[in-house]
Amino acid sequence: MSLDPVKKLVILAKSNIMQSNNMDALEAIRIKFLGKKGYLNQHIKNLNDTSLDIKPKLGAAINQAKEDIYTLLIERKNILQSKNIKNTLITDTLDVTLPGRLSDIGTHHPITSTIKRMKIFFNTLGFSVIHGPEIEDDYFNFDALNISKYHPSRDEHDTFWFDEKRLLRTHTSGVQIRAMINKTPPIRIISFGRVYRKDYDQHHTPMFHQMEGLIVDSNVNFSYLKKILYDFLYNFFETDIILRFRPSYFPFTEPSAEIDVMKKQETGNWLELLGCGMVHPKILHHVDIDTEKFSGFAFGIGIERLTMLQYNIDDIRVFFKNDLQFLDQFK
Repeated sequence: MSLDPVKKLVILAKSNIMQSNNMDALEAIRIKFLGKKGYLNQHIKNLNDTSLDIKPKLGAAINQAKEDIYTLLIERKNILQSKNIKNTLITDTLDVTLPGRLSDIGTHHPITSTIKRMKIFFNTLGFSVIHGPEIEDDYFNFDALNISKYHPSRDEHDTFWFDEKRLLRTHTSGVQIRAMINKTPPIRIISFGRVYRKDYDQHHTPMFHQMEGLIVDSNVNFSYLKKILYDFLYNFFETDIILRFRPSYFPFTEPSAEIDVMKKQETGNWLELLGCGMVHPKILHHVDIDTEKFSGFAFGIGIERLTMLQYNIDDIRVFFKNDLQFLDQFK
């Protein structure tokens, strides 16, 4: 067997490839020359009958022929694909009169909408928004807030601990400590964020949202605190509500209070809404604020609670189920 038949096969393959006008014809040529039963594989099978002096040269020629034909096939394939694209651009037209496809328009989550409304109100009163870490240490979450070492909120059945020092914050009150350390009075800030507690039922979830507010200034008193919160709640609900301001206890405020709310048409159904109070003098001493010159008050509002009351929702868990039928109601 000589080298000439292999060279002739390459010439024949090149001629066939150049004359092919579509991808199907090109694939048929590939099978004809390079397929399992193609011409070149037949030559490989015949190598056993070839004399030893020409076998190496013939084997090398066959391999080279395979590479040459494969290269020609790829080049022709690219040319045909380019032609197909150009023809498509010329022949295909876009009918601009066809009606467009309608798509669903999303909306803000009700929690997001509540936060947005709260920001607008408190920004008009000169509060600036700050943020704090969700992974907190025990100093900012407990110690700096005058919460004793034996307070039940430190227990593992109440709080998500990473180790002896780090935890998922149980409230946004740690933000007020950072603010008082990094700022000098007058201070007027609010902070929104996720907080975490080990609780799950119709009115509690392991993660929920809270807003923290803080003012530290001269001549700050309890009446001022009550006025701001009443103004906010009447502005937020825009409906007939009854508020109840009652004494309470928090380690980081003294005196402390809670505000309950009830819609007039639902007489008898009080809902605990927020906690507040004057910043405890011990906390001001911890952050080197002169209690002879300055005082302050703080308040924490459960955002889910506000939203539930606003939209008459009786189960907090629906906020986190991503149920489109529920969320579509707020468009």
